[in-house]
Amino acid sequence: MKGEGYTWHWQSGEGIHVKIGVVNKHGQRCCGHRGVSGNDNNALAYKVECTCCGHVYGANGQDMFERLCPECQGGRLGIRYWC
Repeated sequence: MKGEGYTWHWQSGEGIHVKIGVVNKHGQRCCGHRGVSGNDNNALAYKVECTCCGHVYGANGQDMFERLCPECQGGRLGIRYWC
């Protein structure tokens, strides 16, 4: 991670569920990606925020439509979304 004064630039994905600001049916909001690889099938890792409890975690882009929060909904643990 960069130090103080560095601004992170987040990017939307190309699919409907990976656009910045989109919330899935479980209340998980897509916050975008920074080009960091996920851990499944050449996926990008996205920053996700739970609108129910505020927990922030990472998820593969292709999982965004069905993600559950690992903190309050019993979803899978998050992945690293920063470099």
